[in-house]
Amino acid sequence: MSEVSVSFRVDFSPECAVGPGKIALLEHIASSGSLSEAARKLKMSYRRAWLLLEDLNTSFQQPVAQMSVGGRGGGGASLTPFGTELVAAYRAFESHIRKRAQSAFPANALPAPANSPTRRALSKRRLTKAKR
Repeated sequence: MSEVSVSFRVDFSPECAVGPGKIALLEHIASSGSLSEAARKLKMSYRRAWLLLEDLNTSFQQPVAQMSVGGRGGGGASLTPFGTELVAAYRAFESHIRKRAQSAFPANALPAPANSPTRRALSKRRLTKAKR
């Protein structure tokens, strides 16, 4: 069986969730020390990155990151110990889920090649009719 890919989101409450995008943002902040650099690496606007970080910081009882104001030396961002722990827990859980998914499905559950005659692209029209 080929390597299985798993994407998931953890909902701590209806207003508090962490998924691959927010975790990637935190990881890039940790590696670059900058919210704007993290946003650039993820190809998102600074505003979007700031809003995601603000959401994370206000969703939990403690912040995941701290910002320092710019100036002569420039500002910066860094993860709090809680933020580092959150990223580590998410990645450990992701690893566990990936291993479990690898063994949960039959070894012959292989995707058909893209150019295979058995793999036909369904038109939007056919999909729409099927839903009715």
